Order: sequence, then structure tokens, then C-alpha cells
Amino acid sequence: MEGWRIFATALLAVPGVIGVLLVMAKSRERTGRSTIVAVTGLVGVTALAVVCVLTLTVLPGAAAWALAATVAVIVSVLALAN
Repeated sequence: MEGWRIFATALLAVPGVIGVLLVMAKSRERTGRSTIVAVTGLVGVTALAVVCVLTLTVLPGAAAWALAATVAVIVSVLALAN
């Protein structure tokens, strides 16, 4: 496995986890129900895991870096909006 794939996945996973936590907090704020928050977290972590595995294995370089940059920008905007 190439080193750039591991680096891109790490740059995708760290803001991805923060993004999942932000979305879970927003879900808790809007609904107040812990079951909805748990489902939101499960869906977010599953989607993040699938994207990380795809980045590690099959995505081409440009797509992997674009995905990592997009997630980082989205999480930055979400964090600033709160």
C-alpha cells in the first residue's frame, strides 16, 4: 500500500470523525432523542468507514485527495457555523 493512500485516509478520517460528532450534536439539539442521535452516529461512522476503505484500496489519487479536501472544508464550515 502506498504511503500517500495512508496519509490521505488519515486526513480524511480525522475531520470525518469530528464531522460525525458535530452532526450528532446538531441532531441532539434539534430532536432531543438519544435514539435518533445513535442512528445518526451509526450512519455517519459507517459512511466514513466505507469512504476510508475505498480511499485505502481503489480510489485514484485525484479522487482521494479531492475527497479528503472536501471533507476538511465541510467540517471547517460546520465548526465555524456552530
